[in-house]
Amino acid sequence: MEKITMTTPIVEMDGDEMTRIIWQMIKDILICPYVGLKTEYYDLGLVHRNETDDQVTVDSAIATKKYGVAVKCATITPNAQRMTEYNLKEMWKSPNGTIRAILDGTVFRAPIIVKGVTPLIPTWKKPITIARHAYGDVYKNSEMKVTAGSKAELIVTDKDGNETRQLIHQFTDSDGIIQGQHNIDSSIASFARSCFNFALDTKQDIWFATKDTISKKYDHTFKDIFAEIYENEYKEKFEAAGIEYFYTLIDDAVARVVRSEGGYIWACKNYDGDVMSDMVATAFGSLGMMTSVLVSPDGVYEYEAAHGTVTRHYYKHLKGEETSTNSVATLFAWTGALRKRGELDGNKALSDFADKLEKATIKTIEDGVMTGDLYLLSKLENKKKVNTEEFLLEINNRLKEMM
Repeated sequence: MEKITMTTPIVEMDGDEMTRIIWQMIKDILICPYVGLKTEYYDLGLVHRNETDDQVTVDSAIATKKYGVAVKCATITPNAQRMTEYNLKEMWKSPNGTIRAILDGTVFRAPIIVKGVTPLIPTWKKPITIARHAYGDVYKNSEMKVTAGSKAELIVTDKDGNETRQLIHQFTDSDGIIQGQHNIDSSIASFARSCFNFALDTKQDIWFATKDTISKKYDHTFKDIFAEIYENEYKEKFEAAGIEYFYTLIDDAVARVVRSEGGYIWACKNYDGDVMSDMVATAFGSLGMMTSVLVSPDGVYEYEAAHGTVTRHYYKHLKGEETSTNSVATLFAWTGALRKRGELDGNKALSDFADKLEKATIKTIEDGVMTGDLYLLSKLENKKKVNTEEFLLEINNRLKEMM
């Protein structure tokens, strides 16, 4: 068959360890035989990041802003052990954090639902998408230990040198700890617009939750900015699309989520989103079955897997041992990027191919053919565990029939 042509490239960000191996397999087995793949390639593997002083990460993010769509492999965020293992010049920052900052993006994570893998919450029938604000809060905090007898104050000095002070706590007879957090209105506004745009894009209701009854300045500012942007810019669009924006307290949201059937976007502040995305992933089945897309307020999309580089399997692979690694999240990063590229370019054949590849993947699992992690989770009676490459070849058998 004639390959599907692409007019505009996707920014391709290669990664590390087992996911790097899977990345190439997916391209060789499932994409390049069908698509005249056009990418602008950046090697975000830790070796090359170290060689370029991490400039390659910045360059890949800038290219993403230029072309509008990127697909990213999982990457190592180095710790002390990796410093020695890779002989690094310094402990480079998380590539995801760097890219998020440059794109001013919000992370949306949603589970891939298949028959046989039953959510731990029996009422959940549809995916729940977590939208996580990717700036500030505890991730950019300042904190210190405090000795008894100390007085801790919040002090703000304005541009004219005027000070405003507020007592945090008088540590009269006990040592303690303090922590300072911040956020900025422009980032919160970008978060809100990304959420509302994604809701319109996917035709889903969106919930947003904070604890504004307790945090009357910090959390309440999030609530106010969301409300103002919704009323001024999105209310009519939402009504026309038949979807809803809903605000509630975070504890009420948790209760509603547990009782719901799913099928909506749940927007969370940074820390809440970090915790809740893992909770939702685990309750639905596996991090290996979670999609993840970074969306900027001006409509730039970067697709990736929600999990790490699968280090344990990589070391087995290096020894020549067989692995059975779940490639679904990485594969769906590719299909998400190809579909979005097709949508933006008016290339229906490319978008249709992405749909068929996802259907072939789900059909493979629902036919009982799966990798080891899903084999342990699946309640299908006639199931078969296959290795990493066999799983992709099985998907290809079904994809051929659909093409």
